[in-house]
Amino acid sequence: MNLLKTILQQHSKAQMQRIVTYVGTDKKKFTELVSLFLAGPYRVTQRAAWPLSYCVEEHPELIKPHLKRIVGFLGKPEEHNAVRRNILRVFQFIHIPKSLQGKVVDLCFTFLSGGRQHVAIRVFAMTVLANIAKIKPELKNEIIPLIEDQMPFGSAGFRSRGRKVLKDLKS
Repeated sequence: MNLLKTILQQHSKAQMQRIVTYVGTDKKKFTELVSLFLAGPYRVTQRAAWPLSYCVEEHPELIKPHLKRIVGFLGKPEEHNAVRRNILRVFQFIHIPKSLQGKVVDLCFTFLSGGRQHVAIRVFAMTVLANIAKIKPELKNEIIPLIEDQMPFGSAGFRSRGRKVLKDLKS
């Protein structure tokens, strides 16, 4: 399969599933998918983000060699919301190495506290922060008030995830 051609062919759930099945556990194919995701142009990046996140959900070990580059990509202010959303979705399913935790925490706090971000980005950032707080409990003191302050103004999805995350953080 020519991944680039397949990604550009159509943007659908069925196409995403075909790509995920094609990549499977193959590190070389996954590296090709990551390369397309990072290289762009925008349409390729956006369309590669979806199967990328599902590949990692099924096989989290595949992302390890690429994490540093992906964290750097997440920090680019010009990236589209779909790209941010899918990267943060990926980060929910993996252990973030200590060397990258500081950068990821900073980005997630920025996304969570920034009212301009889409709900899904804020919700995934909240979950990533909560996962890191399991390793670094001192973060709870910053995460809990931030979520509590936003709960009354959040969407139904934000409030639902917020209740779950707060329950986990407070237990």
